[in-house]
Amino acid sequence: MNQLRLSSMCVMLMAMESLSTFIGQAVYRVRHLLFPPRCVFCQIPLPERDGCCADCLMGIRIWPRSHCRRCGAVLSEALAPGPCGNCLRRPPPFDRSESLFCYEGPVREAILQWKLGGHPAAIHWLLDAATAHIRDVLGPEDLLLPIPMPLARMRRVGQHHAADLARWLARRGGCGWNWRILRRVGCQRRQSELSGRERQRNLRGAFALDWQSWDALHQRPARIWLVDDIQTTGATMREAARVAARLGKPLGTLSLARA
Repeated sequence: MNQLRLSSMCVMLMAMESLSTFIGQAVYRVRHLLFPPRCVFCQIPLPERDGCCADCLMGIRIWPRSHCRRCGAVLSEALAPGPCGNCLRRPPPFDRSESLFCYEGPVREAILQWKLGGHPAAIHWLLDAATAHIRDVLGPEDLLLPIPMPLARMRRVGQHHAADLARWLARRGGCGWNWRILRRVGCQRRQSELSGRERQRNLRGAFALDWQSWDALHQRPARIWLVDDIQTTGATMREAARVAARLGKPLGTLSLARA
């Protein structure tokens, strides 16, 4: 009798498992019909699941690994990791610079979709793809400080993109981040509207430290990284680093993309 009951229970469990599998497959097929998978960059339909199409994948370029370790400028493999000539003539106020991707093609479109349209799906795909490199760059005792944007602009757009990026990078890199320590002072013109020299003048006195937030840290970081979404001339990073250097910690810069 007990063997009969045990056999019946086994048959019932197997039937339930088969039914669960069938329902799961049916739900997947219905969802696939209602919401067909698309490329997170160009939105063309994909055969199986959301991701990146072959054309967009071919257009994504990582920032060359053969670069000046100090400023991030591209160097030949024979000269890397530098320092480059510019760093020898005029050392920046940081000792390391890393970028994940080149600011072109699908990467550029992904950043614009995120910053102008509020759609970060492609950014998350890029960060997931770069997770191994992020973990190579960041240490568990590092601290990420996002480049702050003017308060008036942040209120207008409703987002602090560098802070979001720092949070996402910290989660993947296994380190800390803090948006309060480095502050923006005043309201400057957008850097994208200015030339190289104008950008430097525009940012003078634009950053300050919140020492109360720094003192509130439970543990001092081994290294500080300044985080921004795009790096072009490097004027913003240089000015922010000049101020952050007062914290007395090794300092680096980390950007999602670099032009």
